[in-house]
Amino acid sequence: MFSKKKKNINKVEVAPNTNENKEKTVKQIRFNYTVKDSDGREIKGYFDAFSKIEVQTFLQNQGYEVIKIEEDKVSSSLGLAALAPRGKMKGKELTFFLTQLSTYLKAGIPLSNAMGILSRQAKKRADRYLYQRIVFELSSGASFSQALERQGNVFDKLLINMVKTSELTGDITSVLDDMAVYFKNAEETRKQIISAMTYPTVILVFAIAILTFILTYVVPDFVEMYRESGLDLPAITVAIINVSDFIILNWVWLIVAIVFVIIAVIFLYKNVSSVRYGIQWFLMHIPVISSIIKYKEIIMFTSTFASLVNHDVFITDSMNILRNITNNEIYKVLINNAITNLSTGEGLSKAFKGSWAFPGTAYEMLLTGENTGRLGPMMQTVCDYYSIEQKTLVTQLKSLIEPVMIVSLAVIVGIILLSVVIPMFSMYEGIL
Repeated sequence: MFSKKKKNINKVEVAPNTNENKEKTVKQIRFNYTVKDSDGREIKGYFDAFSKIEVQTFLQNQGYEVIKIEEDKVSSSLGLAALAPRGKMKGKELTFFLTQLSTYLKAGIPLSNAMGILSRQAKKRADRYLYQRIVFELSSGASFSQALERQGNVFDKLLINMVKTSELTGDITSVLDDMAVYFKNAEETRKQIISAMTYPTVILVFAIAILTFILTYVVPDFVEMYRESGLDLPAITVAIINVSDFIILNWVWLIVAIVFVIIAVIFLYKNVSSVRYGIQWFLMHIPVISSIIKYKEIIMFTSTFASLVNHDVFITDSMNILRNITNNEIYKVLINNAITNLSTGEGLSKAFKGSWAFPGTAYEMLLTGENTGRLGPMMQTVCDYYSIEQKTLVTQLKSLIEPVMIVSLAVIVGIILLSVVIPMFSMYEGIL
């Protein structure tokens, strides 16, 4: 059905790395250095290596004039080696990095030299260190994908796998360009989700603050008055007073409990797949929120799948990559089913048929692409369609959420205030 040649990126051979063998017996040491570039500017930085000579040789090969190199006493005394230079690259940073690197490669600059230029242009110390580490790995005989992979969790798994594929096809610049567009779109999608959820979250926090103030400062003023009058209070007033008393007497424990629950949920969500599945299943069945999450997952799935297929990655390998990079357990189940179907000779689309998490439109396009051999273009079409749908949904949500939240807050506050004010009419009737 698919005429494209199989590119099994999971079986790319890894060249032996002398640095990794060396690390088994000797730990790297952090060295601080001071150098001058070709313009005479003084630059300070740090580098992890096995010896001072190794650092000096590397810096000189990069065209720097070495002024001083000394061991970092703090990291050495603490027994720390090869400290992580930075966290994971965000979408905006990845887009800039890939675009710049692709531009240099198209200009005929060798990969190692292009990375050297990026390291010299880097304004942040951590970025300069990161790029120098990649240059160091390349000069040690590692491939570009290996150099990226050895930087810990800095680079996205999809990018590393796509670079591995480009090393087989020899078309690295087109992959870098496509990945730059991919991460740019992914960043826009992420910002849309944040934009959609920020306003209701702020309103919710504001509402909780108002309710807490009323229950802890306003209601107690009425409580003492009612106790002295000896009135028979309505059930709703008694309930509100009891809630107020409970919050005032146990506010410390309530804060501790809330913080503990939040930490526990976050920990379980990150480390226990069954808990993550349950939370995601619940969120994906809440009106409006479910559509936002589904659209986000569909966009990420189809755009990634389209990029992989368009670069001649075999369908089974594409599914394995998608399974490894997605954080949504529901979609992992669907992808696992798809992999099982492919291994038994059944169609890819069968795993997604009738699934509540995979819209019918997306399924029909997937089926059409599978039958016509145009899976990549079809998946990109699905991605474009749901990107527009998501933008429309976010716009509608912003216009609807404000009146809904305001009315809800007004009703809740109104009920609380009425419950504590109504008994005052009985008091006035008794006086008259």
